[in-house]
Amino acid sequence: MLLKISTTYSPATDLGYLLHKHPARIQSFELAFGQAHVFYPDARPEKCTAALLLDVDPVALVRRPHGRFAENFALAQYVSDRPYVASSFLSVAIARVFSSALSGKCKERPQLVDTPIPLKAELSILPCRGGEKLLRQLFEPLGYTVTAEQQVLNPHFPDWGQSRYFSVALENTCRLSDLLTHLYILMPVLDDEKHYWVGEAEIEKLLKRGEDWLADHPEQEAIARRYLKHQRHLTHEALAQLREEDAQENDEATQAEKETEVEGQIGLNNIRLTTVTETLKQAGAKRVLDLGCGEGKLLRQLLAEKQFEEIVGMDVSHRALKIAQERLHYDRLPEKQKKRIRLFQGSLGYRDKRLTGYDAAAVVEVIEHLELPRLAAFERILFEFAGPKTVVLTTPNIEYNVQFENLKAGNFRHKDHRFEWTRDEFQSWAAGITKRFGYTVVFHPIGPEAENVGSPTQMAIFTRKIDK
Repeated sequence: MLLKISTTYSPATDLGYLLHKHPARIQSFELAFGQAHVFYPDARPEKCTAALLLDVDPVALVRRPHGRFAENFALAQYVSDRPYVASSFLSVAIARVFSSALSGKCKERPQLVDTPIPLKAELSILPCRGGEKLLRQLFEPLGYTVTAEQQVLNPHFPDWGQSRYFSVALENTCRLSDLLTHLYILMPVLDDEKHYWVGEAEIEKLLKRGEDWLADHPEQEAIARRYLKHQRHLTHEALAQLREEDAQENDEATQAEKETEVEGQIGLNNIRLTTVTETLKQAGAKRVLDLGCGEGKLLRQLLAEKQFEEIVGMDVSHRALKIAQERLHYDRLPEKQKKRIRLFQGSLGYRDKRLTGYDAAAVVEVIEHLELPRLAAFERILFEFAGPKTVVLTTPNIEYNVQFENLKAGNFRHKDHRFEWTRDEFQSWAAGITKRFGYTVVFHPIGPEAENVGSPTQMAIFTRKIDK
């Protein structure tokens, strides 16, 4: 299987820097299913071409059955297109061989990473289950000019008709990381198969690699369904997260302005974050989770405190995590600081092993964004399965809303809030948590208190009774 990537950017040989592969050398890489080789058939200042040759070992395919191919027919292990076509094998090779380029990293040419350059990708044989129409539907909305030549089943027997295989050229002026990402995701989608087991981790992979383009792609449903091997529950979850994230992002700027307008006069957000930080310090926590970390405002405060040795931010939105990383100036942090902080995408509606073993978790203005069935799942995920020693959780106090002159009666502070609780409702919910999951709880007001209505934010500090 051969993939060629060419550019006419001047000097074109800068492609070698972007790919982290020197044009003057042939490099080989061992993979679980064969070998990958990178070489440059053309390396001139006016044009440069890098080639990725994937040599799949057919014997290894027989010894390690994959997908549905091993079961389709009796001779499947002897008759297979896997060693010869662009598929998930090539996606894995791209991730392994061009990992830095795929992630958009280049120390030698950092300014070029984010520069759109003329690129052409050529795939010798690409299986298209859905034909040329689907091929165009996937790549043309991303700005590619598509040239496709369909291959006959057998050139010696033209009456056999056309195959599902195409020789394809894709041309676009874009970032190299975008081109590699599109190939990485869409080749298995066109092939409609993967050689490895697909689980929930693939959702995260799809959303991470598709963060800048998948939400707006007209074929997002087909992409998710095929990428996740037609597993309904995985497809449903991926699309739900994608649409939730997209809806949040489209509305975030307007709603953030409105919420800031409502609470800004009393500087509530700064008070809230400072109070949560001090509470975590007083709890003696060293390893801390920020669940629903958003754009990283609390993370910045935690990073400034030497007590916190490990800080983890999790959010459902890849875009929010990207903004958090930028605002933390992560790329410019000293190595010692970088080791203290980690960000990853995840949903509060699903059990996640990555959340276990921490001293404390901060959940700041998050639960009011959850539908009640998802809130019930969140309770178990956090208090039963993750089980941190301390949980610091804040939520709006709806009783205080009458104090905000610019908030209409009966309205929540944020359009995305599914509920806002009174103090009694919040304390009743927290009491249920203590009974079911073995925690104690104390409550503290955050912000200025008003007679009969309390403070604008209510905080609960949960402490686990017995270490697990």
